[in-house]
Amino acid sequence: MSTDNLGALSAAGVSIWLDDLSRERLNTGNLAGLVADRHVVGVTTNPTIFALALSQGAAYDEQVRELAARGADTDAAVREITTSDVRTACDLFRPLYESSQGVDGRVSIEVDPRLANDTGATIAEALDLAKAVDRPNLLVKIPATVEGLPAITKVLAEGISVNVTLIFSVERYRHVMDAFVAGLEQAKENGHDLRGIHSVASFFVSRVDTEIDKRLEALDTPRAKELRGQAAIANARLAYAAYEETFQGERWEALAAAGARPQRPLWASTGVKDPAYSDTRYVDELVVAGTVNTMPEKTLQAVADHGKITGDTVTGRAAQAQEVFDGLTEVGIDLDDVFVVLETEGVDKFEKSWAELLETVTGQLDQAKD
Repeated sequence: MSTDNLGALSAAGVSIWLDDLSRERLNTGNLAGLVADRHVVGVTTNPTIFALALSQGAAYDEQVRELAARGADTDAAVREITTSDVRTACDLFRPLYESSQGVDGRVSIEVDPRLANDTGATIAEALDLAKAVDRPNLLVKIPATVEGLPAITKVLAEGISVNVTLIFSVERYRHVMDAFVAGLEQAKENGHDLRGIHSVASFFVSRVDTEIDKRLEALDTPRAKELRGQAAIANARLAYAAYEETFQGERWEALAAAGARPQRPLWASTGVKDPAYSDTRYVDELVVAGTVNTMPEKTLQAVADHGKITGDTVTGRAAQAQEVFDGLTEVGIDLDDVFVVLETEGVDKFEKSWAELLETVTGQLDQAKD
């Protein structure tokens, strides 16, 4: 008897978003099919996703030719191509956005990753992207760098919904939630309807295991080996406990009374990178109502085929998760350094992908002019 694992995940209160977007997915009906058949209720993008989409197939050729004929430069072409895909996806998801009262049916687009350490430029870029896409179900992605935090507050204060990305540590996550609450307070002062402002906090999962497992293997002790593969899920469960702490009390209740909704935790980087682990573990082990799991299609189909959705696997597990982190500290893992490395690498990877995207589009524009 077949089991609808993705349906069970959705019924458990987890919103399933696809971590991918391309013109081909839109044109072929692939994305619409995932919405109809795989319980997909949102999409996230990033520079790596767009770099890959633009480098494959001919779906963008016609638009590139038009842009070349108009004399568009590379930056302008990239902006027009990416916002066009996101706008089309927003329109596809508009019915879901409306039926969920704005909770789902969301599509994310990321600010230029080269601006990750520039607060003012990030704010300007986020406002420009929101204007260019011009859809109510857009989420603008802003990285959770130290410089990104005040940008998150300012953009929310302008009434724009935000997906905060590249969160690795619970400490930084607390700063992100503070930035979110401050942004809503300012938005309220600015006269914005808080019911229309949404946010998710993208807490990265698999990369934590990748980095910490590498360090545990280098230690090569029995206790270090016991701790392999435990850090990422423990980290996410501690993050959820911090979320539960934040969205209660007088400060939050004042905003909730004005129509504000909590910033939902979003589990990102849920594709499993170590073949020794189950390819659905970062979905199966992070089931809790009121969260989002954004998956690459490979992970989505793996969950559909053999995921083990057994109800809430997060609530009440913070103490157990803390034991894992205490163990990591005891064996000598420098967790502060781990999170600095992961954030730096995350920004660098997106910058590299952005450079590849610019190079691809430059080549395509030149070719179209020949």
